[in-house]
Amino acid sequence: MFRYKLLLVFFILATGTVDAQKSPAKAAGGKVWTIEKANQWYAQHKWITGANFLPSTAINQLEMWQAESFDPTTIDRELGWAEKIGFNTMRVYLHSLAWEQDQKGFKQRMDQYLEIADKHKIKTIFVFFDDCWNKQGFRGKQPAPKPGIHNSGWVQDPGDPASKDPKNFPALEKYVKDVMTHFAKDQRILLWDLYNEPGNSGKLTTSLPLLKSVFSWARDVNPTQPVSAGLWAWDFEELNAFQALNSDVITYHDYEEPAWHQRVLDLLKSHGRPMICTEYMARTRNSRFANIMPMLKKENIGAINWGFVAGKSNTIYAWDTPLPDGSQPLEWFHDIFKPDGTPYRQDEVDIIRKLNEE
Repeated sequence: MFRYKLLLVFFILATGTVDAQKSPAKAAGGKVWTIEKANQWYAQHKWITGANFLPSTAINQLEMWQAESFDPTTIDRELGWAEKIGFNTMRVYLHSLAWEQDQKGFKQRMDQYLEIADKHKIKTIFVFFDDCWNKQGFRGKQPAPKPGIHNSGWVQDPGDPASKDPKNFPALEKYVKDVMTHFAKDQRILLWDLYNEPGNSGKLTTSLPLLKSVFSWARDVNPTQPVSAGLWAWDFEELNAFQALNSDVITYHDYEEPAWHQRVLDLLKSHGRPMICTEYMARTRNSRFANIMPMLKKENIGAINWGFVAGKSNTIYAWDTPLPDGSQPLEWFHDIFKPDGTPYRQDEVDIIRKLNEE
């Protein structure tokens, strides 16, 4: 029944997209890129391939970006491993609290990160808002990981209930516009991902006002890079329609096995826009490098998996299968490398490198 509903939702989206191709959809603050412009942009890039990146020494976005815990040495080392296997893009989460704490320093650290990534021939997808995991973040020293629990310290941005209160929107607008304006013409940035998984954590359509607002703010800035917000929950009809029709490039998440993933991407192709899968690869769900990455390359769809180096995020553990004693899972859920740079599975690294070299 759920999958039937997914097909119905996509039929509605595809039907709406036909009209949108004739007259490009409008976000609240300006026009979405035309399909022609989006495809011309995509054609200028090599096949987009990489991972969601958090240094192994950070438990969350705040520990990555706050001055006292920003770790360029680890970032440089780990992005070096990415370069060696041919990755050319990393998706990286920001956080408004780190900006609020130190606006100038925050942008300087973003620039330092971009310098390191560029040295390793890696472009960056920056993510602004996020509805996943812990409801409220806080500035300062972050908590230690809870043994065996996936993403035990990851925090939403701007949080819950903050994301639902329009009184917070003026401050969030200043954050988005300040950061985006500063980097609006930076060629080291591939794309702005405006809102990760809106509606997650039970928020549902309460996230729609902020989602619409962040698209409006982005259109006001009018960066040279495209903007998007990834589809991820196929029964979120209203959110999906807004995301799909207001994104310059279609981004999406899929952690399912190949046959189901193929059906999803076949339906999303109806939009006629370039596509990037910005989250995939969960081994125990049979979403693997060996069976998903070749499919995405064949379809010329960008492939950004979740997880890179095992560390404080604890994403070697599955979302719903904690191991409170902190023991090793029978099979890692996410991540490619151990903290010392040794591959979790050499055969996977060989596949990744081979596909990236072809």
